[in-house]
Amino acid sequence: MASAGKVIESLSPNERKILPYLKENVEEIARNSGLDKTSVLRALEYLGNKNLITLSHSKKKIVEIGVNGALYKKKGLPERRLLNLLGEKKILKLGEAQKQSSLSDDEFKASIGALKKKALIEIKNEKISLTGSISEISKKTIEEKFIESLPADYDSLTPEQMYALKSFERRKDIIQIREEEKVIINVTKLGEEIIKSEKNIGELIESVTPQILEKESAWKGKKFRRYDVTSPLPSINGGKRHFVNQATDYARRVWTEMGFKEMSGNMLQSSFWVFDALFTAQDHPVREMQDTFFTNRKAELPSNFANAGKKLDSNERSWELDKKLVKAVKESHEKGVDGSRGWRYEWNEEEAKRLVLRTHTTCISSNTLANLDKKDIPAKFFAIGKCFRNETVDWSHGFEFNQSEGIVVAPNLSFRNLLGYLQEFFKKMGFEKIRFRPSYFPYTEPSVEIDVWHPEKKIWFELGGAGIFRPEVTIPLLGEKMTVLAWGPGFDRMIMDYYNIKDLREMYKNDISQLRKMKFWMK
Repeated sequence: MASAGKVIESLSPNERKILPYLKENVEEIARNSGLDKTSVLRALEYLGNKNLITLSHSKKKIVEIGVNGALYKKKGLPERRLLNLLGEKKILKLGEAQKQSSLSDDEFKASIGALKKKALIEIKNEKISLTGSISEISKKTIEEKFIESLPADYDSLTPEQMYALKSFERRKDIIQIREEEKVIINVTKLGEEIIKSEKNIGELIESVTPQILEKESAWKGKKFRRYDVTSPLPSINGGKRHFVNQATDYARRVWTEMGFKEMSGNMLQSSFWVFDALFTAQDHPVREMQDTFFTNRKAELPSNFANAGKKLDSNERSWELDKKLVKAVKESHEKGVDGSRGWRYEWNEEEAKRLVLRTHTTCISSNTLANLDKKDIPAKFFAIGKCFRNETVDWSHGFEFNQSEGIVVAPNLSFRNLLGYLQEFFKKMGFEKIRFRPSYFPYTEPSVEIDVWHPEKKIWFELGGAGIFRPEVTIPLLGEKMTVLAWGPGFDRMIMDYYNIKDLREMYKNDISQLRKMKFWMK
């Protein structure tokens, strides 16, 4: 009994509240004890740690009515409404049948499919006619009976109900299946003993406070609650930033420490900034629908020259195009600059106005160069942000990705300066062994691909491209010939390598269990 007494004296107020109701289920315990369900479950875990109870869990699937299902239960399934209409009219044109039944396109198509499957209608010459008998029409369908029977235990469904469930699976929000977890409580021998003895203990002092110490009568002769400092506790997960944000914060700090200033800009940009200002020809494959997300909106030129030369913020620059700059870019494409021949085609201003989700962060660099004050040169800028490509999502591709962007603007810069900046950045990001390969990009010359060595896999893997902006880019944007070093490596591959992520989709799943286990970015 001494052992039981010590256990009783260690019980928290919530544990003592639920003791009399341990033979009931969790919902009833919560209702009778006046505690919320979360507090009850936590108290049960503590009682389990003290061997007063054992807990087991069972899961079952519950089939319930969805949002549309609740509406159809009240108004009738779409096929029932169409069937009732045909019971009156017998034959109707398809368009007229949909209009009179007040069904949406999806509902009407689903109704046609369901009724044809039951051989209750026939469609001929764009007309729908009733073929079922009066008795067949008036009889409730399996699907209607099924909706009326919900909610139901998935494992207890009859073959007819399972057939109805499968017929609803392709139809939106008619039914839904949720998993219900049941907690089974078994009281141990010690637990039975505690329940009988608990009322004899009386009130326990939970903690020593200044108010208790002030008056001897507040504590003298009373019992203090026992605390077992060796008993196991549930794990506590502290809050932390998403691991992708941790990585971008670190990269942002690296660039800042190297003396770079951060650039920013809209995710929605005009084709002018994304492609044309970067000397990407208007017939280049990268601008086609399979690679780019186009919108149905367009950027505009200012109605007068009031905005010419005016400093615009990053958001304004996405939507307005300076007439003088547009003219310079047009000339660069059509005729070339600084001795180049350009692309030799007729540049289309309307094509440049099309708004797109940015396919790279280099459009922020073109924005920045166009609005750069000459007295601020030399200058160094960086950006880290999301970009979008119209890709099929799989383990190695996504329609959104993170990119790190940078430019250095100054006279007389060399290609070796570019390689030095890249080498320093990637070294700080944890990659000791780096190599550069010659490559080609429409807006840089010379250009390189950046590879880093993976010491565990013993392979080189590519991180992105870099180069020196061509005169066809810099002269229209800056108004003069100037050396601009530029790079735009993908950032997601660095994150995947550090966290040993095999599937790109894991970066965007927001699985709370996975996020709790992810290590902190500590390059």
